[in-house]
Amino acid sequence: MIWPKDRLTRFEFARLIGARALQIGLGAPYFVKTEEIDPIKIAKLEFKEGIIPITIKRTLPNGEEIIVETKKAIKNWIEEHPFEFKF
Repeated sequence: MIWPKDRLTRFEFARLIGARALQIGLGAPYFVKTEEIDPIKIAKLEFKEGIIPITIKRTLPNGEEIIVETKKAIKNWIEEHPFEFKF
């Protein structure tokens, strides 16, 4: 089975939040207005707004690489997991 391009796996979700939080923690500018200082919470806010500036490239078992439609995948993730972003 090939995972759809407009869906994230739970591993991709965790990697997006973790990678973006690391970038923010190392001084990268963030794209949401907030008084928050915790990089993980800032990354989750960016995810919730759908503005994480990261591209996902999946390598399939046959060696083919596909690019995930990140904005659409984030929108679908939020619709499917509405309770993860209450903080």
